[in-house]
Amino acid sequence: MTTDREATFLASLGWSDFFADQLEDADSDLVPRRIAEVHRSRLSVTSVDGIVRLAISHQVNTSDYAVGDWVMVDPDGNQLVRRLERRTLLQRRTEGRQTHQLGAANVDTLLIVTSCNADFNVARLERYMALANQADTQPVIILTKADLAPDAADYEAQAKALQRDLPVIVLNAKSGDAANALAPWCGFGQTIALIGSSGVGKSTLVNTLAGLSGEGSQETGGIRERDAKGRHTTTARSLHAMSGGGWVIDTPGMRTLQVSDVAEGIETVFSEITELAEHCRFRDCTHDHEPGCAVQAAVKSGTLAPERLARWRVLLDENKKNTPQLTGPKGNKVFQKKR
Repeated sequence: MTTDREATFLASLGWSDFFADQLEDADSDLVPRRIAEVHRSRLSVTSVDGIVRLAISHQVNTSDYAVGDWVMVDPDGNQLVRRLERRTLLQRRTEGRQTHQLGAANVDTLLIVTSCNADFNVARLERYMALANQADTQPVIILTKADLAPDAADYEAQAKALQRDLPVIVLNAKSGDAANALAPWCGFGQTIALIGSSGVGKSTLVNTLAGLSGEGSQETGGIRERDAKGRHTTTARSLHAMSGGGWVIDTPGMRTLQVSDVAEGIETVFSEITELAEHCRFRDCTHDHEPGCAVQAAVKSGTLAPERLARWRVLLDENKKNTPQLTGPKGNKVFQKKR
């Protein structure tokens, strides 16, 4: 029987009707738990009494689980029984692999962290946002190290132009004010995840939001001055409680992101282009040389930057190339990547 203390804790973790509606009669003796750590040979969950390691069958492939997943557990021995369906899932397909690498599950907001220096790259930020949009997770751009940049306002303006109504927050990751700046996305029952390159302040921000210090804190690392690149300090994803009642998932640093299976996410990032395309004379307009092209007309009038259109083309082509297509006779289709 769930106690009031347990029920409040589950609600703070993000337990909702979406997950409760998946429970069956056979689950009456089980308890819901949320995955806090995923390792090659073990899974750990967070409970009202702290982090607990699950007992798993040798047939369980831990790569099928993501930090943030909800699972049903037999409390006698903490035996993993099954995983519940996810509300959102951040995932990517790495080069040379047909399967997805799972990032984080049931995330409400993805904080895309970059710094006001050479790490700032609009093309990479657009990739991160396409990933967030595809997962139905709200993207928020976080700009760090603004105190070291004489033109931080320019970085902020560039970031805001990347997607319509995109929240952009400029902050000092080490400052206690960071929690106040991010309060709209870090409340009770909310889950945020951080993504970005190494050295931009993700782990520092996690430590600030979760109040971690000493041995319990996430290791942080600096950046090289010549190219603003950092070294990897976070090597695994993990779930941490925040003082506001929400939860934060840190992720390893990632400088490159291959896009695949994110067509709708790209459309959201470049919504101004997809909306213009509806006014082209020809339905199959390539927006390159056709007469009556509304997209090219916007470029000529100066309302659409040509480099923005160029990056849109690159992402569309890459996504098409990397997204496997169903091929083969009906009833026996398999996924095959386009050559």
